[in-house]
Amino acid sequence: MQISTELMLLVGSVLFFISMLVGKAGSKFGVPVLLLFLLVGMVFGTDGFGLQFENVQVAQTISSICLCIILFSGGLDTKFKEIQPIIAPGVVLATIGVLLTALLTGFFIYWLSGMMFPALGISLVTSLLLASTFSSTDSASVFGILRSKGLILKNNLRPLLELESGSNDPMAYLLTLMFMQIIRSGDSPNYGMVILMVLVQLIVGGLLGFVFGKGAVRIINRIRMENTALYPILLLTLGIFIYAATYYLQGNGYLAVYIAGLVIGNSKFTHKRTSMKFMDGFAWMSQILLFLTLGLLVNPSELIDVALPALIVSAFLILFGRPIVVFLTLMPFRKIGVKDKMYISWVGLRGAVPIIFAILPLASGDIPHARWIFNMVFVITIVSLLVQGTSLPLVARWLGLAEKPTKYKEFEDFDVEFAEEIKSAMTEIHISEETLGYGKNLIEMPFPDKTLVVMVKRGEQYFVPTGQTELHAGDKLLVISDDEDALKETYNNIGISNYSYQKNK
Repeated sequence: MQISTELMLLVGSVLFFISMLVGKAGSKFGVPVLLLFLLVGMVFGTDGFGLQFENVQVAQTISSICLCIILFSGGLDTKFKEIQPIIAPGVVLATIGVLLTALLTGFFIYWLSGMMFPALGISLVTSLLLASTFSSTDSASVFGILRSKGLILKNNLRPLLELESGSNDPMAYLLTLMFMQIIRSGDSPNYGMVILMVLVQLIVGGLLGFVFGKGAVRIINRIRMENTALYPILLLTLGIFIYAATYYLQGNGYLAVYIAGLVIGNSKFTHKRTSMKFMDGFAWMSQILLFLTLGLLVNPSELIDVALPALIVSAFLILFGRPIVVFLTLMPFRKIGVKDKMYISWVGLRGAVPIIFAILPLASGDIPHARWIFNMVFVITIVSLLVQGTSLPLVARWLGLAEKPTKYKEFEDFDVEFAEEIKSAMTEIHISEETLGYGKNLIEMPFPDKTLVVMVKRGEQYFVPTGQTELHAGDKLLVISDDEDALKETYNNIGISNYSYQKNK
């Protein structure tokens, strides 16, 4: 049966809408929204409401594009000044850590499969291939969960975790390709060529990511487009180009696009704020599409057969594999404490990326036990998101690594933003009868020096005030100050507790 374009759009829009509603409801109960997106896809898939989606090649294409956008957006949002102190441990975790995870878990899977699935004849290389697919922490999951939870972590843990998750996917990807190549080679694999391929991809990907990132900034700043709405699209276009061009130049596109995002995001360029917001929204759309696609692709009935071994592997990875690797690789970095290492061990989140990598053997058609690998990875991912993803704030508080965030309300009536370079504090305050006791006119209000009231909302009208403007109860004021501490103290002194706050980091 041929499906019309209109029907595809209808079904797609409904799935997106349901995913967002479910995600909103789930976030209130501490459930990772990414897991819910995945479950929505499963519910509407073959074993649920019967949506037939079995095209592995299409799923692989969608997944690659979405992952490219997620990594690019993650790089754009990462600040150099935040990751600078932790670059060394982050890179070690992203490379040596991934390799050790694949080897340690692969040998465990080989032993376990011999105990539980002797008839399948799972080889050591196949076990290492399976372990390689989920050897990296998932960038989409880590970025999404840490930011949606609003976790403020001590000791530079958050930038370290985000750097690791954003940069370790290439290593896992290359290990997956390497073991696939070894399986295809049969009895005479050329290990030297395989290792050389890995090194070339990492080096070329890193260099091209930096060069293309610098070039992208120059292009954005030099091009002159009358329609400013095109600048965010230009940024997205450049990100996709960097990924694809690096691939054809024998580099790792995922590494390149993440590094390019880092370079661009930490540079000044035209219409930066608008473009960054666009990319953030587009990244979230990509995450929804990615998890929905992967959820539709799986057949939940097939997961029952691998549920027990997948749970055992998950337990080994969470309780032994990840902690052993973290403590070993971070041993040279004495400034990272034991509690920090324990938390890093716990944030070994698996998500969409392992499933994407598990699609590679499935799509190739020449890798034995490819469906078994895919199903194992899927269950391991669900367990990781459910167990680790839901407990991140709890574990952080238990280890004493969570800082209590200062929460302010969102602006209600003034949709104003500063340029990134401006560090002044901006507040929206509500004038009450009590506040008017300190002065009827604006000039009489005891605001500190270096503070300016730039706008007043009265009813549905907005106007720029003067010093002689008479204030009324119910007025809302937009206040800007270079001395945020003095401003907050003033608010406390005159009884203003109902205010919103905004400041660039």
